[in-house]
Amino acid sequence: MVGRLTRLRRPRWSGRRRAAFAAVVAAVAVLHGVVTRELGERLAAAEADARRPMPTRIQVAYVRTLEPEAPQVASAGVVAPAAPPRTARAPRPVKAAAKAASAVDTGAQARAPVPPAEPEAPAPPEAAPQLASVASAPEAPIAAASAPASVTEAPALVTATNPGPDAIVASSAGSPTSAASAPGGAPFTWPAATRVSYLLTGYWRGELTGRAEVEWIRVGARYQVNVDLFAGPEFAPIFSRRMTSEGSLGATGLAPDRYDEDTQVVMRDRRRVSVLFEGDEIVLANGQKRERLRGVQDTASQFIQFTWLFGTQPERLRVGNKFDVPLALPRSMSLWTYDVAGEQTLQTPFGPLATFHLRPRRESRKPGEWLVDMWFAPELRFLPVRIRIEQETGSFVDLVIAKKPEVAAS
Repeated sequence: MVGRLTRLRRPRWSGRRRAAFAAVVAAVAVLHGVVTRELGERLAAAEADARRPMPTRIQVAYVRTLEPEAPQVASAGVVAPAAPPRTARAPRPVKAAAKAASAVDTGAQARAPVPPAEPEAPAPPEAAPQLASVASAPEAPIAAASAPASVTEAPALVTATNPGPDAIVASSAGSPTSAASAPGGAPFTWPAATRVSYLLTGYWRGELTGRAEVEWIRVGARYQVNVDLFAGPEFAPIFSRRMTSEGSLGATGLAPDRYDEDTQVVMRDRRRVSVLFEGDEIVLANGQKRERLRGVQDTASQFIQFTWLFGTQPERLRVGNKFDVPLALPRSMSLWTYDVAGEQTLQTPFGPLATFHLRPRRESRKPGEWLVDMWFAPELRFLPVRIRIEQETGSFVDLVIAKKPEVAAS
């Protein structure tokens, strides 16, 4: 009887059940292996980023400051259609001519076409010492992303709604320029180097004060932008971050090759991340790959991309307009929508500045991402004169221009 009950307690597995169980075990093992390998690759990529040094910073000598002036806007390569030729007037009868000569017809004078004024000759470029040094390690590509500050000539306004891409060519001085321009305008020329300094205030576990810089440097048809933020004492900052974007000048403005970010927070480990722009794809800091969208920018290059956009297409900087910009952030890539929210007067140490506020839409942000509001000043060649970076937790930093932008020799 006991033996019979024992036999009844033993589970009997049919062949089908055994096969199903083995399949489940195999599937779990495969899934575990895939997840483990992916995590391993991401950790290896993160460790490689941590070991890889930041790109060599190009050293530049700044020789003068940029003075506020009326917007000088260059063409983005749009050639306006030629004006139709005027129809020749038939000669007046001699009798009418004699009558006009004997009596002054004020009404006719008022209706007479006024010949266009002769264009003023452009002011000679300001003499400035040559660049002291523009040196970088041969192995480090020169890079992308900050704010161009000076246009060599005073160009005409572009009124086309959707200008086509401009062709970039090398000028005799080695500076890339737009190949075509609107009638009466000058091709857009990227400046050699510009630095904008900011006063930093904000909140992160308490009040923050510090400084920040956005620096744009061009060497030939390549460029580098450095964005630096420091909060707390200079000798022992509570928080510091350096962002560098490198790349080339293309038909749609900036074409980044790579983005690097180095962050140090007191009582925490140093953090390094990189985003690589490789052909038709982008490799994010977490190792994930995304399709490279036309005109995509990174965290730092977006500031200068907008400066280029508004400098070549000023009609787009109007209240109510919006822009869709693909952004490759360290851990995600998506399309961000920005609105020209309004015009504001910014009080600065060197006087009031008229600005346009560019605001990102909150629905563009994914959890954990920062929102970046920007204010651009037409009087300072459309440079970003205020940048506010805000997180959903309530932490933020607010950068307001601290002095006139510095520029290097062209």
